[in-house]
Amino acid sequence: MQKLTAIGFDADDTLWQNEQFFRLTEERFADLLRDHAGPDHLAERLLEAERRNLGHYGFGIKAFMLSMIETAIDVTDGKVPASIIREIIDAGQEMLAHPIELLPHAREAVELAAISYRVILITKGDLLDQERKLAQSGLGDMFDGVEIVSDKKPQTYVDIFTRHGSGPESAMMVGNSMKSDVRPAIDAGGWGVFVPHGMTWALEHADAPEGHPRFHELADLGEFAALLQQFQGKSSA
Repeated sequence: MQKLTAIGFDADDTLWQNEQFFRLTEERFADLLRDHAGPDHLAERLLEAERRNLGHYGFGIKAFMLSMIETAIDVTDGKVPASIIREIIDAGQEMLAHPIELLPHAREAVELAAISYRVILITKGDLLDQERKLAQSGLGDMFDGVEIVSDKKPQTYVDIFTRHGSGPESAMMVGNSMKSDVRPAIDAGGWGVFVPHGMTWALEHADAPEGHPRFHELADLGEFAALLQQFQGKSSA
């Protein structure tokens, strides 16, 4: 078994809360437009806009704000009041200023990994917002590298784990997204560790690579120590 040398951690909804703030803002958005569209229809239109705009705006709160504004214009046939646009912008700015809430066992997991491995934060999203969240998290000094990327593809992990370690074959990626954290890391030749979150954005869903020897699933990061013990036991056997 190839020795594990580097561990990547996703940020949003793996180390700290994120999606719950998007959900709360969507509820506020639905209330603002209740006279123009039902909540389910509005949610569908918003998701369509987000999917359509990924290539233009990428991921993160600012992209979400722009998709909400576009959806508001569309469902009102261009008649959305400026006051509603203002409230959408205010809601987005509140999200950008929201304090970080670390998830249970996040600090312990990163601290444990940092003892024996190179540890890299690998996250998508807006550069300024992700830097802000990392600074507020108190975890920044534990990482050997921070990679804020436009998307997560197999080549992304090849490049990152080559820069920060001995290649993807000796690296592990830990995250809550099967689509972005687990499957592409495995496709790159590494290990993928799925840590589910109660809320996951619809565009991050994908089938699990069941039965793949490099796939692991944890109930939460409280089980991470036991997983590392397995790796350390196998590498020393």
